[in-house]
Amino acid sequence: MKGIVLVENDVKSFENPMKLEMEKPIKHFDGELTKIRTGRAHTSMIEDIQVVCYGQAPTPLKNLAALAAPEPRMLTIQPWDASIIPDIEKAIKASDVGVSPVNDGALIRLQLPEMSSARREDLLKVLGKKLEDCRVAVRNVRRDFNNLLKDAKKDKVISENFFNRLNDSLQKVTDQFIELAEQKASKKEKDLKTV
Repeated sequence: MKGIVLVENDVKSFENPMKLEMEKPIKHFDGELTKIRTGRAHTSMIEDIQVVCYGQAPTPLKNLAALAAPEPRMLTIQPWDASIIPDIEKAIKASDVGVSPVNDGALIRLQLPEMSSARREDLLKVLGKKLEDCRVAVRNVRRDFNNLLKDAKKDKVISENFFNRLNDSLQKVTDQFIELAEQKASKKEKDLKTV
């Protein structure tokens, strides 16, 4: 927000920083969407599980093993050092994944259960909350830029006419970003409802 200089009739110098700021909540929302489990297994479900091994501080699982999703409802973990398999199993059991690990001495398999309709409903509620958080974040960016515009108009940095043009642009871009978030949520919702 700081350092934006409004120049009469230069819409781009206003729109570009605004779009950059509005992309931040969208990127965050993308990250949140990958954490919501659909019917398919995804390595992001387990990659951040903290594993205590070698007597060291907890380390994310993705730094200790190769993670894969070879089947729609299966995850595999292949540690780079087989001696830490018990530590990884312990961390998985302590996590909120809710799946018991099966190991064959070199590879750990996680077979994910079918998702119940109650769980789907819970995830749809979580999705709705994350979407609303994203909308609020985009609107907060709009509010900040709107305040910038009001101050510039009050200080007579920009004309009334240009203020109106920028205000229209601000609303148009805000609507585009909110629509983008809603499209992403709609796609995720469809994935959640597909058995």
